[in-house]
Amino acid sequence: MDAKVIEARLNKLQADTPAQFGIMTSQHMVEHLTVTVKISYNRIKIPEFELTEKQKFQKTALLDSSMEFPKGIKAPEMNAGELMPLRNLNLNEAKEQLLSSLNSYNMFFDKDPTATTVHPRFSNLTFAEWERFHPKHFKHHFEQFGIWE
Repeated sequence: MDAKVIEARLNKLQADTPAQFGIMTSQHMVEHLTVTVKISYNRIKIPEFELTEKQKFQKTALLDSSMEFPKGIKAPEMNAGELMPLRNLNLNEAKEQLLSSLNSYNMFFDKDPTATTVHPRFSNLTFAEWERFHPKHFKHHFEQFGIWE
């Protein structure tokens, strides 16, 4: 993932930028992306699990096609549609955390390109699979706040 491209898009995001869909605030969205990136390089570990047939289908549909992230999908950490408490003091701090996490993600897979890490819906993913997942995930959320382009 190209942190420079992500940073340029994040620079367009303000604390009061309204979501075009969903319930997240801009800071919630950035912190959600940070958690996902941290999961992808094992900074946050998810226990391994076997995929159900439905999960296998969803994984293939999302990662092995041009399918976009569906609007309205709930993040695994959202209980009963509630947002997680904010972890950072403000949006700028959250942006810095995300960019730092992207750097750590790239270093992790530079050191071990054959590593697999556990995704909360799709179980073990390779670097190549994360590289297909993250851009779709970022695009989905950046479109949510009108900062994709």
